Amino acid sequence: MAPVIPGFTYDRVPVSASVSLSVAVGGSGRPLVLLHGFPQTHLMWRHVAADLAADHTVICPDLRGYGASDKPVETDGTVYAKRTMAADIVALARALGHERFALAGHDRGALVAFRAGLDHPETITHLTCLDVLPTLDMWEVMRGVDAAVGFHLYLMAQPEGLPERMIAAAPDAFFGYFLDTWAGDAGAVPADVRAAYLDACRAAVPSIVADYRASARIDIEHDRADRDSGSQLTMPVGVLQQDWGAALGFDAAALWGDWAPRLRHTSVAYGHFMAEEAPTEVARELRALMTG
Repeated sequence: MAPVIPGFTYDRVPVSASVSLSVAVGGSGRPLVLLHGFPQTHLMWRHVAADLAADHTVICPDLRGYGASDKPVETDGTVYAKRTMAADIVALARALGHERFALAGHDRGALVAFRAGLDHPETITHLTCLDVLPTLDMWEVMRGVDAAVGFHLYLMAQPEGLPERMIAAAPDAFFGYFLDTWAGDAGAVPADVRAAYLDACRAAVPSIVADYRASARIDIEHDRADRDSGSQLTMPVGVLQQDWGAALGFDAAALWGDWAPRLRHTSVAYGHFMAEEAPTEVARELRALMTG
């Protein structure tokens, strides 16, 4: 049996005419939606979600294209645009009875959360992003041999066909590489959860690639339009991230500050999978932002 978040109930919720999301919900109180990253599913939040469910209604979906959620075919660039994926999350929360909610995302989920904050400022009360830069800034700082750490970004930015075939030829090696090399604590992802991640990714190669391809195309267009117009995140924003800037030569806090005037930026020493490596600290930071 696949692992689940203990004490949470599972459901499938339609968020558009053609897409339903798989979601785990637990706890009671002010709503908080948690969005997972790559190469994971909602299970990455299992420890944090259980902690926060003591005083919040915690909503943990699998993103469009991931896990047990629907995986529509990439007919055009909008299907996996972060704008579309953010609209999924707003529709999901509304279907569950929440017109306003706090939102936190890790990695890919953080990019969806960022877009939701810009597109739906009246809906998102607090926003937390874990270990990313906004899409436009990410591409602008990726340069030189030190940026080789992001090779997968360039691979999955390629036109449809080649990246899907290459990844599908050895999916466990590809996705497992990131689970191994990005972890600061190898024991933070136990064998059953790792197997669930690999199973989910193996079944979702085209949609995962489509998600990344969108971030090299339409997501940049949306970010650039917002930056050019001076749009900002108006809600309190928390960012937790490793100090990638030390290696790649950028000031992450300054880049985030241009988007988020009400910013709480924290550099952390634990690895990329921080919600699994340091769940107590991550839950504490989320609570601090929402109550500060």
